[in-house]
Amino acid sequence: MYQVTFIDVAARPTAVVPATTTWQQFPVLWKELLDEVWACLHAGGIHSGCRNIMLYKDDVPHVEVGVELRIPCPLTGRVVVSSLPAGPVAMTLHRGSYSGLAAAHQAVLAWCAAHGRQPAGPRWEVYGPHSDNPAEVWTEIYYLLT
Repeated sequence: MYQVTFIDVAARPTAVVPATTTWQQFPVLWKELLDEVWACLHAGGIHSGCRNIMLYKDDVPHVEVGVELRIPCPLTGRVVVSSLPAGPVAMTLHRGSYSGLAAAHQAVLAWCAAHGRQPAGPRWEVYGPHSDNPAEVWTEIYYLLT
């Protein structure tokens, strides 16, 4: 069972590789994009302290895959500065394997429908620290609202 909350969030700076893809290609593409971002950060001397993010800007999908950028770093190649959206959101916390993320997204959408709130389109995931133990894995799910 997911607890969905309504909050206002500030924009958070990110370092990402933007892409236009398909939902069929995305499960293979995201790792390549994230590896590219981390290679850039490692070259800039950053090895930790940046949570992984995936921003889905729309249903095409136009995506941005990368990290929260808490420390300035020179970016190279396709890695660019961006930000997670600011504004009113519905959010929940998913604990456990990433294979269960769809249920968390559905819980947020069901909450929106039950509370008369309209998703604006952009939604994103912010990942907690990696663990090989699924019981220690957590992911924040956000939906920007109109």
